[in-house]
Amino acid sequence: MTYGAFGLVEVLGSSNAILVVDQMLKASEVSFRTWNTKCGGHATVFLSGDVAAVTAAVDSIQENPPCEVIAAAVISNPSDETIRLVEEDAAKHQFQ
Repeated sequence: MTYGAFGLVEVLGSSNAILVVDQMLKASEVSFRTWNTKCGGHATVFLSGDVAAVTAAVDSIQENPPCEVIAAAVISNPSDETIRLVEEDAAKHQFQ
C-alpha cells in the first residue's frame, strides 16, 4: 500500500494517546494506523493520509494540545521500510 504521509505524535499515557487520536481524526481526513507504547508510559500514535491532511491533523495537536505533547512529526512520502514497520505494528495489534 502507498501512503502520502504518516503523522506521529508522542504523549505520556494511553488515555492521552486516545485524546490525541480523537482530535486528529476530527481535524482532517486522516486514518488511524497504530500506536506504540514504551517503558515509562510513552505512547506514539501513527496516522496516515495525504500530506495536507496529515499536516493539518498534526498542526491541530501542536496548536491546541489536549495534553502534554512530547514530540510530533509528519513523514511525507514514507520509505518502503517505514511503511513496512508501521504495517507490521498495526498487524501485531490487529488494527488492519
